Amino acid sequence: MEKVVAVVVTYNRLALLSECITALRNQSRPLDGILVINNGSTDGTEAWLKSQSDLSYFTQKNIGGAGGFSTAIKMGYEEGYEWIWCMDDDGMPKEDALENLLAAQPAELTLMNCAVIDNKDRKSFVWNTGGYKTLDEVPGNIIDGIGHPFNGTFINRRIIERVGVPKASFFLWGDETEYYYRIVRRNKIPVCTVANSIHYHPATAFSVKKDWDYASGWKMYYYIRNRFHIHQTKFNNKALALLHYSCFLLAFAGVTIVFQKTDRLKKLSFIMWPAADAINNNFEALPPVILTRLKSAEPVSLTASINNYLKTTWMNILAPFTSARTERAANA
Repeated sequence: MEKVVAVVVTYNRLALLSECITALRNQSRPLDGILVINNGSTDGTEAWLKSQSDLSYFTQKNIGGAGGFSTAIKMGYEEGYEWIWCMDDDGMPKEDALENLLAAQPAELTLMNCAVIDNKDRKSFVWNTGGYKTLDEVPGNIIDGIGHPFNGTFINRRIIERVGVPKASFFLWGDETEYYYRIVRRNKIPVCTVANSIHYHPATAFSVKKDWDYASGWKMYYYIRNRFHIHQTKFNNKALALLHYSCFLLAFAGVTIVFQKTDRLKKLSFIMWPAADAINNNFEALPPVILTRLKSAEPVSLTASINNYLKTTWMNILAPFTSARTERAANA
């Protein structure tokens, strides 16, 4: 029988984590392992995990959800599991979710995902899933071409062998999307959602149109910065990625001007910093640094960063020809 491990990433949400673990323990097809990655929680999570005899855990410093899933998938793979079932601590799989995932295995290697359903009404999809709004609308059991990592995502070890693990450097926001595109687009691995494998999850309320607090808006840094690297994986072309990213920045600036009610000018200036770091492949900023810099409002030149990026890219393109000319000159 194929061994399956459920991996759960948590940070300071012990009550939700406990409910998630209970749901995993109650699966009709028992799991072969439960692994919790604790991102440095300070709410008693560590002590609670120590008291649980039927699961394993690993505590690391808080390197965000991206770092959590990077560690989780790597550990699950290294421990020899055939399938790695990924979820956040605020998700709750229905009791037959795992059984139905295993029963739905397609003939070829496929990235599979549970149907992510609103935990309140228990029938609406949390995100757009094949154009369906509710489970009642789905005509069959398989919705091809769509999945929503890391919410009940079912990954075979052969996918990890080919693709690797999520990028821990993302810290937050977009790591799951980059990993998804790396699997589905860059490596041409099919993806599907299994409609009768239910993963309950809170409805999401995030919108870039909603007025966000500038002084505490450190998460927006990652939202803006990581988008460029998502485009690079999605299109596998740096020039095309830069074009799409530029359009994204213009659209984000427009939304800021139209919909933000507070600190519009500060927010417009703020966009330049994560954009510059994205183009310069700078992944060093952590939440405390971002919060400090938000207060200082240090200016950033996006134009200079784009020019530097284009210059570096062009030099890399010409590098083989330059080396060849140098070698011929040396041998002359």
